Amino acid sequence: MTARRPSRVRRRRFRPRLPHSLRARLTTGLVVLLALACLVVGLVTVLALRSFLVSRLDQQIVAGGGRFAVSLEHEDRPDADGGGDTRGQADGTLGVRLLRGRIAQTAVVRGTSDVRVPLTVDDARALAAVPADARPRTLHLTSLGRYRVAAWSGDDGDVLLSGLPLHPVEETVERLAAVETVVFAIVLTATGVATAAWTRFSLRPLERLAATADEVTRLPLATGQVAMPPPLPGTRPESEAGRLTGAFNRMLGHVGDALERRHVVEERLRTFAADAGHELRTPVATVRARAELVLRSHGDTLPDDVRHALERIDAESRRMSLLVDELLLLARLDAGRSLRRDDVDLTRVVLDTVADATARHRGHLWELDLPEEPVHVTGDGDRLHQVLGNLLANAGGHTPAGTRVTVGLTADAEGVVLTVTDDGPGIPAELLPGVFDRFTRGDSSRSRATGSTGLGLAIVDAVIRAHDGRATVTSRPGRTRFALRLPSRHDEDGVHDGDGGDA
Repeated sequence: MTARRPSRVRRRRFRPRLPHSLRARLTTGLVVLLALACLVVGLVTVLALRSFLVSRLDQQIVAGGGRFAVSLEHEDRPDADGGGDTRGQADGTLGVRLLRGRIAQTAVVRGTSDVRVPLTVDDARALAAVPADARPRTLHLTSLGRYRVAAWSGDDGDVLLSGLPLHPVEETVERLAAVETVVFAIVLTATGVATAAWTRFSLRPLERLAATADEVTRLPLATGQVAMPPPLPGTRPESEAGRLTGAFNRMLGHVGDALERRHVVEERLRTFAADAGHELRTPVATVRARAELVLRSHGDTLPDDVRHALERIDAESRRMSLLVDELLLLARLDAGRSLRRDDVDLTRVVLDTVADATARHRGHLWELDLPEEPVHVTGDGDRLHQVLGNLLANAGGHTPAGTRVTVGLTADAEGVVLTVTDDGPGIPAELLPGVFDRFTRGDSSRSRATGSTGLGLAIVDAVIRAHDGRATVTSRPGRTRFALRLPSRHDEDGVHDGDGGDA
């Protein structure tokens, strides 16, 4: 039989939850501090008043000198039902005569007479223990309550005690405590409301700052030229809020200037890329045509080294022509020029591009996962064909022979999803965040050998975004998946013809 270890119960420490907003924290902090101050003031005043009233009571007891108790020693006592002279004593005055440690006589003034009071054994023992030094002490008597009592030595060896009740003092102190509680509660409530209103008024510049900052975070700062919010109205520069507002306005100005300059530079780069592409297209085509003409006309008579040089010129001119076309396409998309909006049978596009990829990369295993019914979208069929061709070329060129590549197509209420999944080695983690950036290559030497320009995935992302879609990628060793989400086909009366060809 094995003994079970007692389970350890983790005790959670209770931590008070503080308010989140600065206004609530300031209001709560001020009210708490004021409540502590009221508590201290209340305690001090109550204790001071009680001490003062008790000292006045002690003065009355000492000033009386035990005269009421002395009268018990030298005069006859009235009967138990009362009715004697009070000898000028205050109501509730207690007189006790002790003879050889035992209580001989007791009386308490009630109105205009004094009456006998039966005392318990504990009360008699407490009274007998009071030293005869004329110093008042507090006693709790069962039949009378709390009393301040002082004792004096009598003429016949007896002890005379005289006392006054503490009930009036305690009643006065309790009344003061009740009044202070009500007053402090009203003051704290009024202070909380006034503080909340004042802090709200004082923190309005910070609220405007927060609202403007939220507005800036919602701006598409990475898309190009944006309109920055106007500067915030100024406050007193010597205040903290004024200095913060001024610094924030200056920061907005610097950000706006930086975005404007970046936009100008990007526009210049786009213009340069478009102009350079147009200027390079003609000489590249000429070089390519001349090289092909020479190879066709005199290929058999040329020396081997000359023929090899012409073949390399033809190959590089083809690659240069592809690069120019891709740069021109990206320039058109960056400039916001619209694509064609036709009814595209995306299933047919998938079948055609997979057939082309199968012929180009015979060492790979190509699979299709298509729905039974054709899937249609609204868009530019040529560009969608180019996008899927780039993804399949990327899968075939950057994975070893024998890799399984699956092209899937699904449609739902939110749109159409086109996926390309392979079981290759995957994309390096350091390249994954920028895989759709321009001129991104996993292996420069291999890319050069296969004719890659590093713009294929950038074109995929740009074309899909031009179709109001989104391109994503997930990758790990053994599985890489590109997903293209496109909106569903829209019912349109006509076709919007953009410049569907190359610029």
